[in-house]
Amino acid sequence: MLRYLKLGWRWLTSMRTALVLLFLLALGAIPGALLPQRSLNQTKVQEFIDNNGKIAEIYDRLQLFDVFSSQWFTAIYVLLFISLIGCIIPRSVEHYRAWRSPAVKAPKNFARLPHHTRGKLPEGVDAKAFIEDAARGLKGWKKTISTPEDDRDGAFSLSAEKGYTRELGNLVFHLGIVGILASMGLGKLVYYEGQVIVVAGAGNSQFCNTAVANYDDIRAGALFDGTNLTPFCVDVHDFKADYLPNGQAEQFNSHISYASGDHVFAPVEQWNTYDLRVNHPLRLDGDRIYLQGHGFAPTVTVTWPDGESRTQTIQFRPDDATTFLSSGVLRFDPPAGMFPDPYERRQNQLAIQGLFAPTAQFTGEKGALLTSVYPAMTNPALAVDIYRGDVGLDSGKGQNIFALDMAQLHSGALQKIDRVNLTKGQSVTLDDGTVVTFDGAKEFVNLQISHDPTQVWVLLASLAMVGGLVTSVVIKRRRIFVRAYPDGSFAMGGLSRTDAAGWGEEFERLASQISGVESHNEQPTEK
Repeated sequence: MLRYLKLGWRWLTSMRTALVLLFLLALGAIPGALLPQRSLNQTKVQEFIDNNGKIAEIYDRLQLFDVFSSQWFTAIYVLLFISLIGCIIPRSVEHYRAWRSPAVKAPKNFARLPHHTRGKLPEGVDAKAFIEDAARGLKGWKKTISTPEDDRDGAFSLSAEKGYTRELGNLVFHLGIVGILASMGLGKLVYYEGQVIVVAGAGNSQFCNTAVANYDDIRAGALFDGTNLTPFCVDVHDFKADYLPNGQAEQFNSHISYASGDHVFAPVEQWNTYDLRVNHPLRLDGDRIYLQGHGFAPTVTVTWPDGESRTQTIQFRPDDATTFLSSGVLRFDPPAGMFPDPYERRQNQLAIQGLFAPTAQFTGEKGALLTSVYPAMTNPALAVDIYRGDVGLDSGKGQNIFALDMAQLHSGALQKIDRVNLTKGQSVTLDDGTVVTFDGAKEFVNLQISHDPTQVWVLLASLAMVGGLVTSVVIKRRRIFVRAYPDGSFAMGGLSRTDAAGWGEEFERLASQISGVESHNEQPTEK
């Protein structure tokens, strides 16, 4: 059993296995880029499953909608991590020993080396002095001088090596990969990433990062407990978008004010300002605030027969990414005291559900169908169904802000009392004298707040990986040998242990430096 364990460990820690696992990791990430992921958008995943039937169910069983948290991706990730560490440790020990050990002795026959030359010693210089002078000229090389008693050919010889940094660069490259994997793994444990919709220029245009409950949606790592949020506040003043004639967005930005720490208690006029744009996040005390998207929030006022009124500005969901035709729902509770009986009050709640068009166009019979022809708000309109009944505000359950509960409609708890199209400023009077007025719309922004303290470590590991790769490619491992004979002649030989490209020119330069004799760059011959 121990033998098989050793064989398995040897297989796992081989460089070939590490390369295969790295390829599998890259291959496994492809579905995560092509298919919707639950961690990013559960609604799109469900839509994909509904639209693609059996094949989507197979994808789901294979965890292709949860690629980066799937069991098989985690297994590849962990095995690659172990494999790289198992490769690096013995190679590091081997490299340290090679770096500390003396240069290998010169071979007996230089003619077998890729580059070699012969010549005469300078006048008045003996063999020992020639070798010592040659050693002094090879600065930065690891050198070993052998006496005739130790030399393979019975003469004074010099062995010199250079390029150990190549293997060091190779090790740094692999350490960089390990650093990236480790940093990303740790980051997934401590990160948080939240989404929040803020209506620009409205009474609720501020967001404060002081509690998890302030987010519309938040994802976090296993070690995040919700108590270590970076305290800051953002006030969204406006949103501006530029569109091409075909409706495609050219650019959009939002002017915001922000404050962090104790500065959040200062008046908003004293806060810092920032022009928030796509791919230009606001970086604030380790958090990054991104402008992710935008949409429209219609404003509706309901005036009851007793004169009391309620006004709501609620974001609608953009259903058409080109024209921003949007859908949503507004829920209104009657004023306090209008219906003393709680049951009666619940039966007289109002729900307004329908479509919003920023640039409206009415089509169909009698112009009853609303559509949008342009994403900018030039002619806003609403097409809504108005319901009366129990909208579920007192149920204690979370409500979908974009649609009514179909169970309430099917059970008769909500009764439709009118269907109407309204342009800005228009009103409709219901059967009990209640007036519903469409006051226009404001634009909202979707902000993403991301916090990952390991990003700096990922960057440093990436730089180390690139630096190590460049070093291992540029630097060549090479050796040069010099031997001086008692008869007044000398021989030189050299080889590159990795890539020989460019080594011939360096060898000729060293030969000229040491003896003034150019290398003939002869081919190896048998002796």
